[in-house]
Amino acid sequence: MDLEKLLAYNQTFVAKEGYKPYETDSLPNKKMVVLTCMESRLVELLPKALNLHNGDVKMLKNAGAILRRPFDNMTKSILIAIHNLQAETVLIIGHYDCGMSKVNADELKENMINKGIKKETIQLLEQSGIHFEEEFAGFDTVEESIEQSVHILRSHPLLPRFVKVHGLAMDPSTGKVDIISEDK
Repeated sequence: MDLEKLLAYNQTFVAKEGYKPYETDSLPNKKMVVLTCMESRLVELLPKALNLHNGDVKMLKNAGAILRRPFDNMTKSILIAIHNLQAETVLIIGHYDCGMSKVNADELKENMINKGIKKETIQLLEQSGIHFEEEFAGFDTVEESIEQSVHILRSHPLLPRFVKVHGLAMDPSTGKVDIISEDK
């Protein structure tokens, strides 16, 4: 679908007030922030499987539902949801059969080069301190990845003690959710 078709649809959507059923304020009704994967199979499945509706949660997505460092963008967004938007629970929801379990930094570099990125650009970035293996690392199992992300957040010096951080894994075929790490 191209941009023109999206915008034409949007004009009709707005003109017919299609937004009315989705009206809400900016605070999450369930006082929850969810970090999940950008996986296309979860776009509708995850909210349906967990009974989440527009306005219920702050929804963050990245490749693999991964937190790498205490002050990466996802972690900062979670902290803002907690401190400014009344979130009291964090769900980190990965999924089985995740593409991040298959990411190889060398293959990724080759794909970049095949799509027109110059080898020199990649070399310059690496010489400037960008470590592709670290920045684009995948994981062996979704369970290990979720545990790592949960640990980073639970150990964060700016996380209030009352905030619960849970790690879950979803089956992208059925929507079934398994607890990987429950914060009691």
